[in-house]
Order: sequence, then C-alpha cells, then structure tokens
Amino acid sequence: MIAELQCVVLDCSDPMRLAEFYRSLLGGTVNQQDQRWSLDDAWATLHLPSGLVLAFQGAPDYQPPQWPNPERPQQFHLDFGVPNLDRAQEKVLAWGAVVLDDGHEGRSWRIYADPAGHPFCLLQH
Repeated sequence: MIAELQCVVLDCSDPMRLAEFYRSLLGGTVNQQDQRWSLDDAWATLHLPSGLVLAFQGAPDYQPPQWPNPERPQQFHLDFGVPNLDRAQEKVLAWGAVVLDDGHEGRSWRIYADPAGHPFCLLQH
C-alpha cells in the first residue's frame, strides 16, 4: 500500500447545497476546519463520523449525468445501506433527491439522483 484515501470529490454547481444534502443523509460536519483544504464558495467539505471526507467542488458550466444515458454517463455512484427503503426514500426526496429507478417489487435497492444529478443507491440491509 502506498496511499490512503483522503476524500471523494464530487463536482456540482452548488457545493454548499450538496454538502448539506449528504450531511442530512450521512451525518457529519459541514466545512469542519481541516488543514488539508481551504473553504470558499466553490468548495465545501463533509467530515463523516467514520473519518472519511466528502468534498464538493463548484464546476463552471456543470452538466449532471443523465442516468442511464451513455451520452452523459454517471462516471461513478455511491451506495448507502439503510434499514428501511421506504422511510429512507421519503427522507432523501424531501432533501432534494429524485427517483431514477424505483426498482421492482421485492428488489432490495433503488436508484436516485442527488440535487446535483449524481446517481446514488439506497440498499436495504
């Protein structure tokens, strides 16, 4: 091993809005002081209880993925385990997510887009 993951960075048009969305979903602290990053209108961070950091970078002319359109691919997605899919869906929709695939009867996962359009999945565990 030669490296340690410092953070995952997501491009978006509104870094603070996306940081608050993921704080609502995962907990943690938005824009906690950290010598590794300076904070401004084009950059926000979310320090998770696990120690991982998500960062949100403002991108000029940001164009969100259009799942499942290969013309504007997702590039990556995040998976989150939840104890109850229906309750979790209700909350993420209230926070600004959009359903991309509500799944089939009995399937244990669903696909959403965050407020910046990045796909993510909720998986019942």
